[in-house]
Amino acid sequence: MRYTILDCYTDEASGLGVPPYLGTYPRYIYGKLKAEGHDVTYITIDDVRLWKKYQGVKKEPSVKQKTNILVYNTTNNDAEKVLLSTDNLIVVLGVHVPGKYLSAMPGTLKEVISLLRDVTVSKTLTGPAVMGTQLEGGKFFEKVDLDFFDEVQDFAMSFDEVGKVSVKSASILQQIPDKRVIEIETSRGCKVGKCSFCTEPLKNCFVNRSKKSVVEEVVAFYKAGARHFRIGKQADFYSSDDPVGMLKDIRKKCPKIEVLHIDNVNPNSVISKNGEEITQAIVKYCTPGNIAALGVESFDPIVVKSNLLNTSPAVALRAINMINKYGGVRGENGMHAFLPGINIIFGLIDESKQTHVANMDALKNVFDSGLLLRRINVRQAAVLPGTLLEKKAGNKFVRKNKKYYWKWRNDIRQTIDFPMLQKIVPVGTVLKDVYTEIYDGKTTFCRQMGTYPLIIGVKGRLPLKEKISVRVVDHMLRSIVGEVVE
Repeated sequence: MRYTILDCYTDEASGLGVPPYLGTYPRYIYGKLKAEGHDVTYITIDDVRLWKKYQGVKKEPSVKQKTNILVYNTTNNDAEKVLLSTDNLIVVLGVHVPGKYLSAMPGTLKEVISLLRDVTVSKTLTGPAVMGTQLEGGKFFEKVDLDFFDEVQDFAMSFDEVGKVSVKSASILQQIPDKRVIEIETSRGCKVGKCSFCTEPLKNCFVNRSKKSVVEEVVAFYKAGARHFRIGKQADFYSSDDPVGMLKDIRKKCPKIEVLHIDNVNPNSVISKNGEEITQAIVKYCTPGNIAALGVESFDPIVVKSNLLNTSPAVALRAINMINKYGGVRGENGMHAFLPGINIIFGLIDESKQTHVANMDALKNVFDSGLLLRRINVRQAAVLPGTLLEKKAGNKFVRKNKKYYWKWRNDIRQTIDFPMLQKIVPVGTVLKDVYTEIYDGKTTFCRQMGTYPLIIGVKGRLPLKEKISVRVVDHMLRSIVGEVVE
């Protein structure tokens, strides 16, 4: 049987699948089908756009234009030939935590239906879109058109099944010409699992994947050529199965790994009995530029209580201190070893003007204490089905306070983000292992690989998809200006 997996890219609170990341959904399905003996082809939404919207031709942008990110992440496959000869098409799609993407644009249900309307093969929809998807925060989810798809399926696999197929999925890299950060899953669900906006506890009860299975998958992709990994698909890395031993084994078995990062962290775990040991291991075994994304969401006690948030402001501040204590040293690529990041969400239940005051007071306290925050992610809540937020308030507070959001966000950017960025990468700092990604007029935008890397603007149109070193010469609100170091 001939199967085609169409990756429209996924973005969830528990994991990334938007390039340069390669998510778990297409990999697991690919491995499962290969294990069953099927012929499996992997394509992206960019491949389909190239066929349907651009007649198969990629045009180089003029010196006044921006790189077309709609067709930036094509595979080695021709979408037209593949889709006209496949038996079954599996569409992987869904965004739960909308963001801004430098060199990719996730596909939407509306777009996919429009592009594939005349493709007559059997179509199955899977991924986060099964529970709803939305590319813009503050709105209700984009509804699934059940009539278009022959089947809507979540392809749920136990971790025992994942262990059997994930290693086989490494050959998917043969179909992808560009470097990818391999997103690795270590657990499902959440030990606390009550936050009003989150779908993770709705999808899964808390369960850990075995350390052995995680390490085996990393090793398989490493042997297939991958050098960039993020152990990011979980609610709390610190709660994984033996996180210290996991990192130690990965570094021992993959000596030439270039990036090893983590993502989500529950602040309560950082200050727990084993938190200090795990923090030290992350600094020792992971690579610089690493970030612990702390799901604080709000420093307002009223909002914390109304939304059943996992972390109190006091605990969040203690966790920030702990991570800075061990991770606040500069690494060989120019970035600090391991720093905290903060997630702030607008539109939660009982949000008020006082919420912003509480957030700013806490963030100013962090800054004035000399502590570092690598990034503050501010977004509007996506109202997804089945969540407490949808049931209790919907987008009531988004609509009520939307007139303040630009001011609140700008206050954070100007007062905290900008001076913090100047402290993290002062003028003169040299950043290594930077990849050129896209053009915007006469500027080349670049990033290091890894978790939430800094965007760097360099004057001139440098060759794309090459590795360079840059020196920091100036700062923008959330990005930096650099010059090439010869």
